[in-house]
Amino acid sequence: MQTVTLNNGVEMPILGFGVFQIPSEETEQAVTEALAAGYRMLDTASSYGNEEAVGRAIRSSGIPRADLFVTTKLYVQDTPAQENTTRAFETSLGKLGLDHVDLYLMHQPYGDVYGQWRAMEALHHEGRSKAIGVSNFYPDRLLDLIINNEVTPAVNQVETHPFFQRADYQELMREHGVQIESWGGFAEGKNDLFSNPVLSGIGEKHGKSVAQVVLRWLTQRGVVAIPKSVRADRMAENLDVFDFDLTDEQMASIATLDTGSSLFFDHHDPKMVNWLSARRLDG
Repeated sequence: MQTVTLNNGVEMPILGFGVFQIPSEETEQAVTEALAAGYRMLDTASSYGNEEAVGRAIRSSGIPRADLFVTTKLYVQDTPAQENTTRAFETSLGKLGLDHVDLYLMHQPYGDVYGQWRAMEALHHEGRSKAIGVSNFYPDRLLDLIINNEVTPAVNQVETHPFFQRADYQELMREHGVQIESWGGFAEGKNDLFSNPVLSGIGEKHGKSVAQVVLRWLTQRGVVAIPKSVRADRMAENLDVFDFDLTDEQMASIATLDTGSSLFFDHHDPKMVNWLSARRLDG
């Protein structure tokens, strides 16, 4: 598996397995099959409600902990944010059944971001999270966090797919030592992604599926990807993307698909800010 080196020297697989929107009762089996297929990076979050199932699959796999890269995420915390962030981390660690995670992300850019980040910095310094980062941070919020804090986020996990490519933002992150990671790499099938003629045509030339073309496009750009599937055959297919390269012409043709905007929701929309900020997790 190819890796990327984060700004603190930690090696992170460039392709992993995500469990967003997999029901808790299906997650253990899905993660078990993903690990059997060869995935060694797992991405979950407190808000997904399936950390315990991920942990069970890890324990039953028999795979040495050192061979796995596990990410989970902190949801928006009430004041005092530092104290509650530490408590939320302990809860996630307990559900996962681990003594550390490899990457801990602040899931949303809301609430007392500074208080949350200071607590995450402490967890990082203690070695309980080998790296810390953020998710869904737009450039202004990311730069503000970098400028005014000690630790620069190692990763920013943001919506990135052929219809919202984030190329300029990726370059800005690179300048500041932040690794871009994609969520929604397949755009959840929106805009008829899986039948898109540009992507389908490229796939036919390489003998690959549209999904494989998208994952190769992401990884060839240096974007970490975490595709999700509950089908073992698709899991294996999604890993089989390192035996071909897209040409410059093919990369340029995919670039024409960029709409420059989200297909899901706008983090600057007051209604979305209210909803995400007001939402609280149980347990």
